[in-house]
Amino acid sequence: MKILLVNKYHYIKGGSETYHFGLAKLLESHGHEVIYFSMADEKNYPCEQEKYFVNNVDFNGHLSAFAKLKAGFHALYCFDAKKKISKLIEDEKPDIVHINLAHRHITLSIVDAIKKYNIPIVFTAHDLNCVCPSHTMLSNGKVCDRCVVEHSYKPALQQKCVKNSGMQTMLGVVEAKNYERLHTYDKIDFYICPSDFYRRQFEISEITKSPVVHWVNFLPLGTEYKMSENTKDYFLFFGRLSVEKGIMSLVKAYELGGFENPLYLVGDGPLREELEDYVKTHNLSEKVIFTGFQSGDSLKKYVSEAKCVILPSEWYENGPYSILEALASGKPAIVSNYGGLPEIVEDGVSGFICEPNNPESLCECLKKMNALSPDDYKKMSCAALEKAKRDCDCEKYYEKLIKCYEQLIKKAKEKKQ
Repeated sequence: MKILLVNKYHYIKGGSETYHFGLAKLLESHGHEVIYFSMADEKNYPCEQEKYFVNNVDFNGHLSAFAKLKAGFHALYCFDAKKKISKLIEDEKPDIVHINLAHRHITLSIVDAIKKYNIPIVFTAHDLNCVCPSHTMLSNGKVCDRCVVEHSYKPALQQKCVKNSGMQTMLGVVEAKNYERLHTYDKIDFYICPSDFYRRQFEISEITKSPVVHWVNFLPLGTEYKMSENTKDYFLFFGRLSVEKGIMSLVKAYELGGFENPLYLVGDGPLREELEDYVKTHNLSEKVIFTGFQSGDSLKKYVSEAKCVILPSEWYENGPYSILEALASGKPAIVSNYGGLPEIVEDGVSGFICEPNNPESLCECLKKMNALSPDDYKKMSCAALEKAKRDCDCEKYYEKLIKCYEQLIKKAKEKKQ
């Protein structure tokens, strides 16, 4: 079977790329051929299909008014992407297409091109772009489900949900309405949501008549499910240092508890300077440690030696690899009660669940973790490990996915006859 994988970044940028490249290796390990469609970028991994990739578009740089307008129209419907993926399909003739991140940079214009060739499409929803113009279900820093529940984008326009900009919000709404008009989401044959929370948002929004299922993200081929042998006494957050991750609440909770065991913040991001200022002015510099961005063996070492991993997100997380990878090392986790996080961690069994935006609640969870006896901590670690083994096994995921692929391909052939 030849599978075309689509993702707008062809290098590791976040969890969606971990899934994207992990899926490629998993499929190839079973003898399938994998080809790619993405966006051109100097950071991309080498790829035989890169000549087909869509031109790079930067929505975050310092753009002129004309460039912003041009980028905005690109985000609505990219004819270049539609043309280039058509050429790729004609040359490579894939059996099925599996889309990951595509909105704005590649756009779902590719769906029309793919369906022209009667090729089935699977879509893994790594974010909430399909149901929310801002793709985060955040409005002015607070979670918001009004557009989903009300089946209307008026709340987004009223609240300027996209970067607090009326123009950018309008473009996001026009994009959503355009896909609605074209019935784009009905043309996608099958949706996978890494969290049941995300699946429910699809269901509530009624954006598609196609099947939408909840499958927990798999951990990559070769993942070792084993207890760490050298656990030290520190708390760990690793990931992007940004407001929605709840890092400021974590630092405040740590300060409230007056803890002696250090807190390591592994990663980088837009909130780092503010966090460092807070730590310095509150005399926490010796106990709150900023390591900067880490990856590979260095990151694995931080995770394997941590007492627990913390993700107190203040937005609707999906199925974050940071927590899944921690569980696979037998690390208990402390997470907030938002999105897919409480589906991953069982309160009091494999970790603890705190209330989001609530340093006092998070502080209590940190205290509970410190108060565990050695035996209770070991039980919690074992429960975390077993959870990862049970839910994240890549071979179990492959079995479900390949069956889905085969059924969709068979259905497409029958439709053609």
